[in-house]
Amino acid sequence: MSEKIAITCGDPAGIGPEIIGAWLESNPAEAGEVAVIGPARWLATLAPAARTIAVGTEDFAAEPGRPGGEGSLVAWAALERAAELCVSGECAGVVTAPVSKERLAAIGWPFPGQTEFFAARWKGEPTMAFCGGRLRVTLVSWHIPLRDVPASLTAASIGRAVGAADELARSEGVASPRIGVCGLNPHAGEGGLIGTEERDTIDPVLDTLRARHPGLSRCQPADTLFARQLRGEFDVVVALYHDQGLAALKAVDFDVAVNVTLGLDHVRTSPDHGTAFSIAGKGKASPRSFANAVAVARRLIRARNGR
Repeated sequence: MSEKIAITCGDPAGIGPEIIGAWLESNPAEAGEVAVIGPARWLATLAPAARTIAVGTEDFAAEPGRPGGEGSLVAWAALERAAELCVSGECAGVVTAPVSKERLAAIGWPFPGQTEFFAARWKGEPTMAFCGGRLRVTLVSWHIPLRDVPASLTAASIGRAVGAADELARSEGVASPRIGVCGLNPHAGEGGLIGTEERDTIDPVLDTLRARHPGLSRCQPADTLFARQLRGEFDVVVALYHDQGLAALKAVDFDVAVNVTLGLDHVRTSPDHGTAFSIAGKGKASPRSFANAVAVARRLIRARNGR
């Protein structure tokens, strides 16, 4: 079974190309285990051991920090090619460099983010998760307005996030994961005094899931749960919406965190930062999160392959 990883360039005017190049230069032994997808003129500058797949017009050259429509088309084409490589069995997973969702939308890309793109191209229901530093987090909901979060907290969505939390922790060597779940309301609702979602919806689902996940908590106050994870009380936290999980994660692990898409037929990870157009091409971008994204993808692939 393949363990090769496809790597997409992201927006070619962002920091993706330079952090990929830096990683290849620092990890020459791994160059033969990846397929790098992007514009031909950039690919020609990379380590010769890496397999490269060109997308876009042959003479396209991005100007760092100056994104445009043609670059967005290249970013989209790279994603499509990476998804195809996994469907065909040539690759087992994808590591994606950052894209600009706003600029992709401007050329007709119909997805809120890369997570939803891969869900459309592969089988399964996705869960967004994060790891690579001191925190591990999975999300029940992500790219939706805050007003829609309560209605999104169903038995199915909570179950997916808890299952993803279990997989994420086990892939990193935790034999019996302790999973803490954030409450939706302040103080996790105070028994119904500050909101009833915990009492009426979320905790009953968690009680049902505990037979399969013995280390699963009931809803906990979100303002202290991440500190409790840092102290070692929990191995992974389930957050109910995007900023509830990401505010804590980026405060603690901004330079090293990895975005992981779970629940699909193939593995997808990415660095947990954006295109950073303002520093692209200036030699300031750190490749640490990207390097972690490759390492996390390898661990997940090997765990799924039973290794």
